Amino acid sequence: MSTQEHEHGARKNRGAWRRWRFAFALNVAVIPWVTTITPHSAGSALLVLRHDSPTHAGTYAGGATSVTTTSHPSTSTTLETTITAGHASTTLAHVLSSSPTHRVAVGITRCTFVDPTRPVYDYSRQPAVIRSTHRTLLTEIRYPISAVSGSPTETTGATPLARRGGYPVIVFAHGYDVSPDTYAALLDDWARAGFVVVAPFFPDEKHSAVTAQGGADTEGDLANEPGDVAFVTRQVLKDSTQVDPSCALIHGLADPAHIALAGQSDGANTVATLAYNRGLDPQGVPFARLDQGLDIQAIVILSGQEAPDQAYAAAADAPPLLMVQSLNDQCNSIRSAVTLYRDVHQSDKWFLELQTAHHLPPYDGIDKPAFRIVVATTVHFLVTSLGIARLSTGLVAFANQNPAIALMFQNQQGPPLTNVPPFTGLCGLN
Repeated sequence: MSTQEHEHGARKNRGAWRRWRFAFALNVAVIPWVTTITPHSAGSALLVLRHDSPTHAGTYAGGATSVTTTSHPSTSTTLETTITAGHASTTLAHVLSSSPTHRVAVGITRCTFVDPTRPVYDYSRQPAVIRSTHRTLLTEIRYPISAVSGSPTETTGATPLARRGGYPVIVFAHGYDVSPDTYAALLDDWARAGFVVVAPFFPDEKHSAVTAQGGADTEGDLANEPGDVAFVTRQVLKDSTQVDPSCALIHGLADPAHIALAGQSDGANTVATLAYNRGLDPQGVPFARLDQGLDIQAIVILSGQEAPDQAYAAAADAPPLLMVQSLNDQCNSIRSAVTLYRDVHQSDKWFLELQTAHHLPPYDGIDKPAFRIVVATTVHFLVTSLGIARLSTGLVAFANQNPAIALMFQNQQGPPLTNVPPFTGLCGLN
């Protein structure tokens, strides 16, 4: 079965998302990188991240665009990511003293984190019953490694490319009836761009759990997933600081001062709930308190919306927000996405409206033109929002290079919602 079938086969419409209210009545230090993003042909981009001097200014090839950050003079590193024909290839020259030059590939490892304070439910029974008194969160972690000629796209357990202070972190939440591997193309490209990408498997919404429960609608567990994201983030930061034999490979990998949250579909709803929902989780804890103590500096919502009958608002110190949504998405309405965007009252927010893409293909690499723009735009947004670099070409101009594929908005209202196609609410193979 294809990943899209996994995503949509068990869910016929968005009605299950409305079961939220029934299921639970309870209520910067700058990273020392120098970055240049060079526009290529429509929808393409070149990202360069490097260590070379205490301060550096870069220039767009073909434009007067400069970049300035600080860097450690003791290290020299160049990371180039060229986003072409639907896939990003990356080159890293990592020079420490007389170390050789390397190309960058993606290492991947899995760690298991157990939260003993919250249960997992069995939705094959109605009403749902507790299946486990603790939440076991298998988590995939992708990170930059040295590429070897002929090696696979991802290498399990490979030695990470060492970086003093660790890498900026993206914690990614997957959608319904899929897994993080559904988004391997996107997550790998983020890792090649110089991020550690952390992606938990949600106990009730991952594909294997939906299958094990006979295809039952498990979306009611979405209210628990903001807690999962916060818990996994803390565990990864802890294991990056203190060696844990069960997850030793990630020691020293994560920079706790530079964290972004991202998600797609139900995963985007999870991230939106953690960032903006003013209500309570199933344990009666305010969603706004779940990420307390975590230095979240950017939010990326890919085809997401609000939970019904819930209040959403941005805190005064809310981090920058990037929303991506297709006009033609028949699973998540653009009107629902814009409602969320408009409820987040802050100046540093952007809305990328994909023109012809559907629900999953812009994020799993199937829709190559849209996927190219999603990768390039998210990396640009993360580089600037996490303080990795200051880019003189703004995000709006950068993302609007191919208006037939995508349009970027930076205002309070987002897209004007004129000429919106009819919405079916069917999450089929779109």
